[in-house]
Amino acid sequence: MKNILVVSGHTDLNDSVANKLILETLQKRLPQAEFDFLDKLYSDFKIDVKAEQEKLTKADIIVLQSPVFWYSYPSLMHKWMEDVFVFGFSHGTGKVLGGKTLVASLTSGAPEEVYKKDYTINDMLAPLKQTAALCEMKWAEYVYTGGVSYALRSVPEKRKEIEEKAKIHAQRLIEKLNGLS
Repeated sequence: MKNILVVSGHTDLNDSVANKLILETLQKRLPQAEFDFLDKLYSDFKIDVKAEQEKLTKADIIVLQSPVFWYSYPSLMHKWMEDVFVFGFSHGTGKVLGGKTLVASLTSGAPEEVYKKDYTINDMLAPLKQTAALCEMKWAEYVYTGGVSYALRSVPEKRKEIEEKAKIHAQRLIEKLNGLS
């Protein structure tokens, strides 16, 4: 199996239902994968660039796991990419990420229908697709699940729905990763 790096971009995974369950499931089912929990490592937003670049260098497949916040990635994942994907490493004179595979794994509190109208998940992912192209990475598309709002976690039947959707999401992502390996 190829080396998989899963980067969790949630700014506070302890306050999550879906992303937390997805990542816990992935850890159980993909014990060989490396997991990078940005909220635990960099709650102060001070990224250890060298350590993160080393993780990326070892990986064959990179999964960016995060919720959708205001039609984009959370601020911590943006900061991570800004600091780590720099000229001379990811593109330009250095292309360490060239040939690696990039997968996006996203959740949203809003129902999936919201991202099928004026602004789609594909629209939101355009910058990430362009980043993959710039870095000469293989874009392996995405896995997306909507309607998993943490705001509903205190309603028992809604929480069960969220947990079920998260389990299905994790299974779909595992199947995608197995197809890439």
